[in-house]
Amino acid sequence: MGKLFGTDGIRGVVGENLTADMAFRVGQSIACVLREELGRRPVLMIGKDTRISSDMLESALMAGICDQGGDVMPVGTIPTPAVAYLTVREKADAGIVISASHNPYEHNGIKVFNGQGYKLPDETEARIEDKILSDASMTPRTRGEIGRRLHGMRQMKQEYVDFVASTIDSDLSGLRILVDCANGAASATAPELFARFQAHTDFIHKDPDGMNINNGCGSTHLEDLSAAVVRGGYDIGVAFDGDADRCLLVDETGAVIDGDKVMAVCATDMKRRGMLNGDTIVATVMSNLGLHEFCRSHGLNLVCTAVGDRNVLEEMLRHDYRIGGEPSGHTIFTALETTGDGEVTALQFLQVLARSGEKASTLASCCATYPQVLINVEVPHSGGIKEKIMASQELTNAVHREEEALAGAGRVLVRASGTEALIRVMVEAKTTETAEEVAERLAIFIKSLKF
Repeated sequence: MGKLFGTDGIRGVVGENLTADMAFRVGQSIACVLREELGRRPVLMIGKDTRISSDMLESALMAGICDQGGDVMPVGTIPTPAVAYLTVREKADAGIVISASHNPYEHNGIKVFNGQGYKLPDETEARIEDKILSDASMTPRTRGEIGRRLHGMRQMKQEYVDFVASTIDSDLSGLRILVDCANGAASATAPELFARFQAHTDFIHKDPDGMNINNGCGSTHLEDLSAAVVRGGYDIGVAFDGDADRCLLVDETGAVIDGDKVMAVCATDMKRRGMLNGDTIVATVMSNLGLHEFCRSHGLNLVCTAVGDRNVLEEMLRHDYRIGGEPSGHTIFTALETTGDGEVTALQFLQVLARSGEKASTLASCCATYPQVLINVEVPHSGGIKEKIMASQELTNAVHREEEALAGAGRVLVRASGTEALIRVMVEAKTTETAEEVAERLAIFIKSLKF
């Protein structure tokens, strides 16, 4: 991992470790590296979410890009996957998203897609990062080489909505849907999108004020949506996160339909229609044991990668698999897009629901959810203790003993945090009590290790 680029771009608290000066430097560096690679003036698309800081960072990024002779196509407030889609459609050389996804409003981030709509290659990220962190100045372009802001871009939102609506062939008639826009980017597209269909759809949390994004709402705070679905007698609730690349749902009883269940339902439908290449779902090691059992009982293959939608996508592209994702709601349909898209995910599930004539709870019951317990064990920052613990035979043996005791009715996953001085202990079992007991034993064991 680089010093600035994490697994999902550059992130920080605006005004502290993510400033307008840094955004200007980032814009300069991206334009400079692309100009060197392409041998010509690059064209970059920029979209943003609804945070109060997004306008400031957008202006700084645009200034930095133009300073280095890049042209900018600003598309305004729009979901992250829309930037990926429109970058390809408009033949831009890269797309930049200003968003911190599901994080609180004081955070923001800068993420870059390449001209094919995928996240930047590690090598290009490294070159950009080196320029950002270098003390060397970048010579400003002058006269006719200065970059330009291209106008008339905001109507592209309509093109994106047209595309998302075209990904299903059902009119969703008969459904009563409640949508939570998280006071984020979906507020700019979801009302128009769902108006294309015959379902009765209402919305909550679609009035962003710059500071209420993800605040007690959206895919990371489902309590409000769950209660409103039950109270209003809706068939289903749909929740997006701040930049609308994630989607979780709640059924008519208010119970959560997570990413594992979404993949199970959609993959079954895709297999029936001959669209599930390799009869395979790609998930991560965090997917619930229930998804493993579902795949075994339905003749599906389940391939698990390391945590992160980037890892999922790489595995999907390597073998031309068509559906993959994470329990958190990042679901990727590679036949449709180059990245996870919450609105596309919602429509894929809703189409299956409308065709089935079943209740959402019945449809999602095909995939059980085992109780899951996660304990974060703090370890010293220095001395490589985290790495030594993970490499120890003692820990390997302890995990093996616990897995044997579960006798196939549970699962143990111990992994090091990629960003913090933590060892994460995750246990699934038939009962919460059993999962808690195993997780606690392993946490105590890890704390007892001496190096």
